[in-house]
Formats: sequence, C-alpha cells, structure tokens
Amino acid sequence: ALAYAQAHPQRVIGMVLFAVTSTSREEVTWTTETVGAIFPEAWDRLAGFAREHAPGYAAGSLRLVEAYAQLLNSDDLSLRDAASQQWALWEDTHISLGSEQVIRDPRWQDQRLRHSLTRLTTHFWAHDGFCDPPLLENMAGIAHLPAVLIHGRSDISGPVRTAWRLHQALPNSELVICENDGHGGQSMVEHWNSANSKMLDLAS
Repeated sequence: ALAYAQAHPQRVIGMVLFAVTSTSREEVTWTTETVGAIFPEAWDRLAGFAREHAPGYAAGSLRLVEAYAQLLNSDDLSLRDAASQQWALWEDTHISLGSEQVIRDPRWQDQRLRHSLTRLTTHFWAHDGFCDPPLLENMAGIAHLPAVLIHGRSDISGPVRTAWRLHQALPNSELVICENDGHGGQSMVEHWNSANSKMLDLAS
C-alpha cells in the first residue's frame, strides 16, 4: 500500500494500514532471526533445516531468508515442500505469542497455497521488498495524505516501532495502538472497519 501510494500519489485519497510493516531489511531480520531469541527452540529448528540443506547458509554467505528463498525455488519438489512446511510452522509460531500452544493456520494444509505464499514471502523479503529507497525513507511525496495506522501492542512479529516511525513521517495520520492485540485481533478489526468507513466518506 505504501509503495503504491508513493508511486501514484495522485490516485490515493488516504490510507488505512493494518499491522503496519514496510519490508525493510531491519524488519525482515527481526522476523526471521532476531525474534528467535524469544522462540529459540522453534528458531533452531528453522535455522537447522537451512544449515542442513542450504550450503550457502551453513557457510555464512546467505541470510536465513535468502536460504529459504533458495530452498523454495529448488527443483527438488520434496525439498521445496519440506522447506515450505518449516517456514509455515515458523510463521505460525511467532504470531502465537500469548497462546498456550502454536495455533496452526488451516490454509497451510493446501500444498499449492503453502508453496505459493512461502515462496512469494521469502522472495520479496530476501530483496527487502524491492523497495529502493526503503519505504520509510521516501515519504515526502505522500506526507499530505490522511492515514489511519492500526497496530497491536503485542505484535511481536512486527513491533509497533515501524507504525510509530510512519506516524511521525505522516503529519495527517492517526496512530491507533490496540493494547491487547497482537498481529491482529478483534479491537484492531473494529478500528479497521471504522477507519475504512471514515476514509470512504472522504471520497464521497
């Protein structure tokens, strides 16, 4: 959404952003590596698979996300499937903070969807979202736009810092921090619906 607004500001009347991220190198490193300090057993499993199957990662020439991007493009379909399973489990793990157990997303049971989502995610993340310059360094052209930024305080996967930085770069923005939500939640959805209605009023 931010990349589109920056490319086509004349087509945008405002933005409503939910669980705010910008695919920066810092954010990708956090989600794929740093947050492993909170989920060490799950991260060791994720990284261990890469060390075993991606020589570049074992040698230190690839970041973890780059290793998985490589594995998920492998000609070996069984390896690709196993890598997609590992990545999907990691995603479910780090968004399950506060739950008694990891909540598995039933969509992963669809192999075609799992392969597509994990491959796209790692491809874009390995290239920092193909955003050059990074999105948060390219805000001058859209600083005039109204925006509502909705984020959960307990979102360990994408800390609220990015939403705060974006709020500072957008003078006409409103930052809504839902104290009891994580990477989504009922309060966030309610604010999302309300913000969309207000933004539609601007368009009419």
